[in-house]
Amino acid sequence: QVHLVESGGGLVQPGGSLRLSCAASGSFSIYVMGWYRQAPGKQRELVAVITRDEITTYANSVKGRFTISRDNAKNTMYLQMNSLKPEDTAVYYCNANGAAWGQGTQVTVSS
Repeated sequence: QVHLVESGGGLVQPGGSLRLSCAASGSFSIYVMGWYRQAPGKQRELVAVITRDEITTYANSVKGRFTISRDNAKNTMYLQMNSLKPEDTAVYYCNANGAAWGQGTQVTVSS
């Protein structure tokens, strides 16, 4: 069973940056990890995913601004978010193997 804990959210001005982290624990083999987000009144959506071999996929809305990465030795995944926009405001969730979810971390982009 996988336990995921996100961190690194907060309040940032438009154009700013944040780095999210997702620490995984438990007896498991994680093949695919991903970041999802859910804004108020909207459905949860994919932000980016990364395989164990570090093949990445991004939502069109974040391409060129966000970078997903992982450290398999530390069982940790990251999301570097640059040039943040107000529409990036959401709760960001970590996912492992399409099944396990973290509790989420709030990202608010506002002046």
